[in-house]
Amino acid sequence: MSAATTRSRTPRTPAPDRLCAEAVDFAREAAEEVAAPGVVGEHTGVVSEGDRVVTHFFECHEPGYRGWRWAVTVARASRAKVVTLDETVLLPGEDALLAPEWVPWSERLRPGDLGPGDLLPTEQDDLRLEPGFTGEDAPPPNSAVSEEMAELVEAEDAEFVSRTPSRGSIAAVAEELGLRRARVLSRYGLHTAADRWEEAFGAKTPMAQAAPAPCVSCGFLMPLAGSLKQAFGVCANEFSPADGHVVSLMYGCGAHSEAAIMPKPPRPAPPVLDSMRADEFPLRPARDQGSVPPVSPDAASEDLGHS
Repeated sequence: MSAATTRSRTPRTPAPDRLCAEAVDFAREAAEEVAAPGVVGEHTGVVSEGDRVVTHFFECHEPGYRGWRWAVTVARASRAKVVTLDETVLLPGEDALLAPEWVPWSERLRPGDLGPGDLLPTEQDDLRLEPGFTGEDAPPPNSAVSEEMAELVEAEDAEFVSRTPSRGSIAAVAEELGLRRARVLSRYGLHTAADRWEEAFGAKTPMAQAAPAPCVSCGFLMPLAGSLKQAFGVCANEFSPADGHVVSLMYGCGAHSEAAIMPKPPRPAPPVLDSMRADEFPLRPARDQGSVPPVSPDAASEDLGHS
């Protein structure tokens, strides 16, 4: 394929129509009719949208719309000399201040956001839950009453809160056996809960790394029921940072029930040589000290021959 053929197939933007491009005042009047007084600024440019269709851009001085601009599109019919208004909108520019991308509430919700009186409905196909009566998502396909049982379960789930189930129904039998919950945690729900608890109060936390012993040997640990009891329990020590929280058996803190009493720091032995006290040395020896006995004045006079 030649370069000429490539250029011929490339779409080319037509040049702005002269009459439409010159209708700056007409476009400004249209923008001022829509905008508040004094918020339409200087003319910043013109862009061709097609044959005899042009968009004029004006600065926007509206507070809170930094980087936005007024866009006024004008058009002209074929062989006509009158420019007409197409639309007037406020569009963001390259450095415009935009709101963050909208996120559904189910994805914005975070732990701790639920307050008194708030309701948090769960989806019917929530992966964290599974049917609590059978433990399966659906009856066996080869069951003779599978379709009938499914319709009965759906009917009872719809009236689960509004009425008391009659004796003989699945809900009544489940209530009598202590299985009144319509849905229970699925394996996926158990794994996600275990990951959260392990991250908050697990063996890799700084508190557990500095603990004298893990929670599995602590007397304040209350074990859980079910399959999670093999890895988690509830802390019942009011002085522990994890009091009332689900903790990993390998978690630990300084409030362990069997933590040894810290011994007192050893006192060093007194020094053999006292280097902290100064010794006094006299400049002249005392008369009653020394290796030579003191000489009386009379004996000294006799030795020298004096009377």
